[in-house]
Amino acid sequence: MIGVTATLEIQDGKQAEFEAVAKDLMAKVKANEPGCLTYQLYKTKGSDTTYVFLEQYASAEALAAHGQTDYFKAAGPKLGPCLAGAPDIQYLDIVE
Repeated sequence: MIGVTATLEIQDGKQAEFEAVAKDLMAKVKANEPGCLTYQLYKTKGSDTTYVFLEQYASAEALAAHGQTDYFKAAGPKLGPCLAGAPDIQYLDIVE
């Protein structure tokens, strides 16, 4: 299993736009990717502009397939203008 965290800093005033695109993306991932076990957006407590996607994939293949979906590729140009900087993406190995 592979875990991913993607921490995103959003420009102040762009939160609603960002959340709308992110919610649409989450719905599509959850409906279409059985190899994606968790795909959830969280907002950091105490911050109006810091968000974190927590993701869990059954395999490296499921993670790779996620990045190749049409809806994931389409979300990038919509999310990009909302960002205040580059995302901080961490890849995690499960400890069992």
